[in-house]
Amino acid sequence: MDDAWKQGMVVWYSRGGVTQSIERDVVKIEPVYAAKKADESVAQQPPPPKPAPEKSLWIYLVGGARFKVDDVNETADGAWYHRGSVSVFVDRERIARIEREEAGSGSARGRDWTSGSEHIDQLIKTNAERVRLDPYLVFLVIEQESHFRVRARSPKGAQGLMQLMPGTARRLGVRRPFDAAENIRGGTQYLRELMDLFDGQVNLVLASYNAGEGAVMKYGRNVPPYRETREYVKKIGKRYGLNGRQPQDDDNVPTPRR
Repeated sequence: MDDAWKQGMVVWYSRGGVTQSIERDVVKIEPVYAAKKADESVAQQPPPPKPAPEKSLWIYLVGGARFKVDDVNETADGAWYHRGSVSVFVDRERIARIEREEAGSGSARGRDWTSGSEHIDQLIKTNAERVRLDPYLVFLVIEQESHFRVRARSPKGAQGLMQLMPGTARRLGVRRPFDAAENIRGGTQYLRELMDLFDGQVNLVLASYNAGEGAVMKYGRNVPPYRETREYVKKIGKRYGLNGRQPQDDDNVPTPRR
C-alpha cells in the first residue's frame, strides 16, 4: 500500500488513490524501503587494491627464543618494548636482533612467542593444556629459569629447562631432569599444584616457584622479602601483564634453596 494510519481502533490505508479501512485485526504497520539503485559510475570503478600484508615486530633473544611485541624503542643499553598495556626493558646482551616479518610466517605460526625450537614449543603447549595453564606463562618461566637450555644447571643444583631442584624432581616423578619432555611435564605439574594452593594468584605462584611454597607461607601468603624472588616475580609478572602493585626490591635477604 501507499500509506497507512490508525484512527481510534480502525486502521485505514490508501493504495492507488483508493482509501479503505481494514476490518480485521492489524498486528503492525511497517514501512519497507526499496534499495537505491547503485550509482553506475561507482559500480564501474575497479575495487580498491588489497592492503599489503601486515608485518609483525619480533624480538629475538640470544639462544633462539623470540616473542612478538607491539613496538620497540631501542637504546644503547637495550630496548623497551610494549605488549598490550605492558612496557618492559630487555638488556642489550640478551637481544640477538629485532625484526619485522610477514604475519603468520616463521615457526611461531598461530602464536606470538616461540622458544626457537618446534619440539620445545610443542612440549610447552601440550603440557600446559594438560594441566590447564596458559602456555605463555610456562614459556616465560622457562625463559627466565634456563633460557631454554636443556642441560642448564644452577649453582644451587636446579636442573633442566624449568630448573627443578633434585628433591622436587623426584617428588614429581622426573627421573631424567635433562630430558626436555620429563622436565617440562614436571615443571608444569608443579606450577599447577602452586596454582591450586594459592587460588590462581600468579604472583604467589611465581614466588613459590622461585623460593618454595614454604617461604610464601612463612610470610603470611605474601611474596617473601628476598631480593632475588621479588625481582623474579616483577620480571615475569610484568611481562605476563599482572595488574596491581608489584613487590619492591628494597630487601636483600638471601633466597633459600627450593
